[in-house]
Amino acid sequence: MAKLKEEINNHLLQLQLEIDEIFVSGRDAVVSEVTIGQVYGGMRGLVALACNTSYVDPYSGLYINKYTTEEFSDKLPEEIFALLITGKFPDKSELAEFQADLNTRTHIPQYTWDVLRSLPKNSHPMTMLSLGILSMEGESVFKKEYQKGIQKSEYWKYSLEDALNILAKLPGLAAGIYRIRFGNGDLIPPNPNLDWAGNLTHMLGFDNADKAFSDLMRLYLVLHCDHEGGNVSAFTSRVVNSALSNLYYSVSAGLNGLAGPLHGLANQECLKFILQIYEHLGANPEDKDLEKYVLEVLNSGKVIPGYGHAVLRVTDPRFTAFMNFGEHNCADNNCFKIAKKLYSVVPGILSSYKGGKVANPWPNVDAISGSLLYHYGLSQFDFYTVLFGVSRVMGFCAQNILAQGLGQPIIRPKSVTNKWVMEKLLIKDK
Repeated sequence: MAKLKEEINNHLLQLQLEIDEIFVSGRDAVVSEVTIGQVYGGMRGLVALACNTSYVDPYSGLYINKYTTEEFSDKLPEEIFALLITGKFPDKSELAEFQADLNTRTHIPQYTWDVLRSLPKNSHPMTMLSLGILSMEGESVFKKEYQKGIQKSEYWKYSLEDALNILAKLPGLAAGIYRIRFGNGDLIPPNPNLDWAGNLTHMLGFDNADKAFSDLMRLYLVLHCDHEGGNVSAFTSRVVNSALSNLYYSVSAGLNGLAGPLHGLANQECLKFILQIYEHLGANPEDKDLEKYVLEVLNSGKVIPGYGHAVLRVTDPRFTAFMNFGEHNCADNNCFKIAKKLYSVVPGILSSYKGGKVANPWPNVDAISGSLLYHYGLSQFDFYTVLFGVSRVMGFCAQNILAQGLGQPIIRPKSVTNKWVMEKLLIKDK
């Protein structure tokens, strides 16, 4: 992996040069003001973190480095991880070397399987994934080297080793969790002739499924790989790692954040909504009936799952990528047809609902991804977040490797009390 390390080092040097230039231009320059609403509103919109792996533009969507969703959506997950940590796609030989290296790291210790099999039968798959990774923390190369005493400039190299070990094991771990939790418990060994996503499909036990399922898995893992540094899971992982907790700790922590209903469960909530429509209105509802149903949901105080986004103000390009996949591979599927029809109806309703106060009436990636998984027979909703997690771990690892390579310090924002805020606003004691 000498070439990969060289590419990462070159990328770090370029990023550091950019930071040096920024500091010369104005290290004390103000880039954002903080309002009281942000202090009490979860820091929404507060610019307070640098992330050099991805960026979400309100009007053009997710960028990985300089590439738009449309430009990277046809790549393999392995290519995406290389892009995240080096700023460029690998060439054919570099990709082959990377894949070969991952194949040497796939072994999962028996004690991990013993831990997972000892859990209650109804344990959530995300609990199992987080615990499975955490159980292997003793294998951390970073921890072992740190205990020996290494220079700060070397941290990223050993975190890279941990990242490669975790990523190589993720498909087998996720598939094993699926087989233990939802199948007969028999584990399927990896096939060294398959790519990362292909192996996940194989070890899940979907070899006999439509070949397009493997293509969907590749697309799914690519589109969910990273989404800036401030979302709950990525930020949690970064904060934990900033304390030099190794990647096993920080990846597990990030996955625990991803498991929350307001973060990683969105696609299954969208699918449940689509299945409810199918139950009430059938696979081909009339527009007027669908509009009536949507309005009833809104008037009851609920939201339309999969519509709206904290940053985007247009249709999520990841939604479009999944829509295009569905059009080519499962256009006649009932859930897909309903998801497509919702897209033609919901934005118009939200745009005018209660005076058009909805900031973004357009669909995000979750509005359709679950429907596609469901089409290919992956009907265990609780497993969907695991697939999200397998993908997002690429972003966790890349963000933390680059942060360490740039020597970024522990993350420690200042918090204040209500009394402090009241005094700041000159509110007199009552």
